[in-house]
Parts: sequence; C-alpha cells; structure tokens
Amino acid sequence: MSLRGETTVGTFKASISSQDNVTDQPKRRKIIYIVYLIAALDVTWMFLQFSVTPYLAKKLGFDTLWIGYLQTTVGVIQLLGGPLFGRFADLFGARAALSLACSAAIASFLLLAIANHPAMLFIHKLPTVFMHVLPACQMVVADLSEPEKKADGLSKLGLCFGIGMIVGSTMGGLLSTRYGQTFTSCFAAAGNVFSLLLVLKFIPKTTKAQTPRTSTDSEKKNKSLFDVGEITRLMKFPGVTPTFLVKIIAGLPSGIFQVMFSIIALDFFKLQPQENGYLMAYFGIVQMVIQGAVIGRLTARYSESSLLLLSVGVSSLVGLAQAYMQNVFHFCLIVLPMMFALSMFGVITDSILTKSVPSSDTGTMLGLCASVQSLLRTVGPTAGGFLVSNGNKNHILQLGALTCEPAELCRRPVHFPEQWSWTNSGHPVPG
Repeated sequence: MSLRGETTVGTFKASISSQDNVTDQPKRRKIIYIVYLIAALDVTWMFLQFSVTPYLAKKLGFDTLWIGYLQTTVGVIQLLGGPLFGRFADLFGARAALSLACSAAIASFLLLAIANHPAMLFIHKLPTVFMHVLPACQMVVADLSEPEKKADGLSKLGLCFGIGMIVGSTMGGLLSTRYGQTFTSCFAAAGNVFSLLLVLKFIPKTTKAQTPRTSTDSEKKNKSLFDVGEITRLMKFPGVTPTFLVKIIAGLPSGIFQVMFSIIALDFFKLQPQENGYLMAYFGIVQMVIQGAVIGRLTARYSESSLLLLSVGVSSLVGLAQAYMQNVFHFCLIVLPMMFALSMFGVITDSILTKSVPSSDTGTMLGLCASVQSLLRTVGPTAGGFLVSNGNKNHILQLGALTCEPAELCRRPVHFPEQWSWTNSGHPVPG
C-alpha cells in the first residue's frame, strides 16, 4: 500500500527510466503534440457522425423515443467498455489502447455508411465499446508531462476538443448537405484511418510509470483485464466515492439535455443539418474560450470544492433560464453560462478523481470517469425521449434546475493523504 501512495514526482522519475521510447524532453514534447492532434481529429470525426445519425434515424422512421433508445444503447455499451478500456490501457500501454480505439471508430463509421435498416443503426454502435480516444489521450499527457506542467498539458486537451467541435460540426453539416450521409460517414472513417497511422508511427508502446511492484513480467501476466476487483479497488481511495456521487447526481439533468439536444434542434428549433453544424461550432468556440482563458485562472485562485459548488449553482440557474427560452437566439445567450458550468464541472471532478489515485492507475480511473458520462447517456436518452414524446421541450429544459440537489455534497472538502504530492491538474468534457 505504501507503494501506491508514493508521490507523483517519484512515479514520474520511475517512468523516465523505464520507457525505452521516451528518453528525453524533446521526444516527450513531440509525443504530447501528436496526442493533441489525435484528440482534435477524433473529436472532428465524432462530430461528423453527430451530423449524420439523427437525420438518418429520422429517414429510417425513428421517432424521438426510438432515438432515445439508440442513444441509451451507446450509453450501455460504453458504460461497460469504459473501465475495461482504461484497464487495457494500464496493462498494454498507450499505443495498443489508442490503436484499439481508432480501429473501433473506423468499424463504427463504416457500419454507419452502409446503414439502410433501423437495426443497422443499433449494430453500428457496437464498436463504441472501445471508442475511448480522449481518455487514452488524457492518460498519455498525464504520463509524459512533468508534475509542474501537468495541469497546463491537460488543459490544452480542452482546446483540442473545442477545435474538433468547430471543424467537425461545420464540416459535417456541409458534407451531409452537399454529398449525403453515406459520403460523410466514409469521410469520417478515412479520417480515423489517418489517426490510426499517427498512433502507429509516433506513439510509443508504453508511457506508463513502472513502479517496482509492477515491473516484472510474471506479475504483469498474472493481471487480468477483467479483474473487477482491481477496477473497483479505486473506489476505496479517499475522495473518490463522494466525487462520483456528485458527478452522477449533478450531471444527470444536464446529461439528459445534452444527449437530446439534436432532437430539440430538429423538432423544436427546426434547424437543418448545416444550421445545426454552425450552432455546434458556436459551442466549440465558447468552450475554447472558457477552457483556455477562464478555467485555468480560476483553478489557480480558488479551491476545487468552491469551484465545484459554483459550477453546480450556475448549472441550476441555466436550467431555469432554459425553461423560458423561446428561440435559438435565447439559447445562444444561455450557452455562455451553460458551457462554463459544464466545463468547470467536468474539469474539477476529473481533476479530483485523477489526483486521488497513483499514476499507475490513471488509465483505469479515466475509464471510470468515462463510464460516468456513459451512465448519464444510458439513462438520459430514454428519459428525454419519453419527456419529448409525452410533453414539450420544457420538461427537459426544466431538469437543469434539479442540479441544485447535490449542492450540499459539493460543500464537503476532499482530503488526501499527507504523504502524496499532487499538481493542480484538470481534464476536458469527452461525447
């Protein structure tokens, strides 16, 4: 247990001596830059898909309730796959994890391109069990960054997400409008092939810190990918369980709204694919500004528990404002505080959780973080589809006000063992 509690500085020094392909600072910096590019490309291809799926579902006869079921399917698949993928990344290294994620994305987009039956829309979601590029990128950046620069390195992934959202949303709307949904899906698959080539060319086999406990081959062979005990063990670290409760309870209302936004844009705002792409690009610009210029300064001045409470409070006010909006212009105004609350909430909760475990378990912890988002996507679409089918958009929009429920949990400070040293790091929102 004492080895699990060693400092970030100590594990970072151990990682330098154990990584054959990452031996000096210039190489580490180059790999991190490549990871930023891979992350931006992954988000780009992801938002290309977002411009296709809801409109193809409508074309194949899906109503809002069945679209909710489709999104729930994705949530269930990724809920199961998130922790397993994180465990896979810890055991087999960054190159294998990113290669698996990119290959799964290629398969998913190709299946979407040939989807001509409602069942195919469900089948094309099966590879999403391994589509966790962003958590893998977070792990690589965390492993290769120096302790004092780790927060800055992780924060740049938020900018990559914003860039990918802007480019992907705009490109997806244009491609699907001019060339059709099949071409757009094939284009996204080809883009993921390029990402896979970047992984195979530039990402080293492993970037993990190798402690004396895990350095021998015999011990590695004895470790199982499906060892549930090794995954749930992380929930016993100080501060992990309360933070997970906050992440789930406070994130549910906003999660329902996010997964059902494409339906709101289609049915209530009457947006066409190109217009929806422009709106998503606006989201990306707002997120880039918030991630790059706001959150970093706030985390440097205020405690994480205070910022977590602030994000929940702002999210509650946003929910009340959404219930009274009448058009797209009103929504564009509400997006500013909404993106602030969502970005701050994601950064702070992920930061607390990754600080709560040793660096050798960051992949599994980030997989668990991804599973929380998948859990919200599992419950959210079905609930949102039911509310839309049996009422109006206000039933969904008013849910934002419910985020005030776990505010008392946010006031509880999180304490860490004194023998651990941590940096003030944060992470971006990953789909």
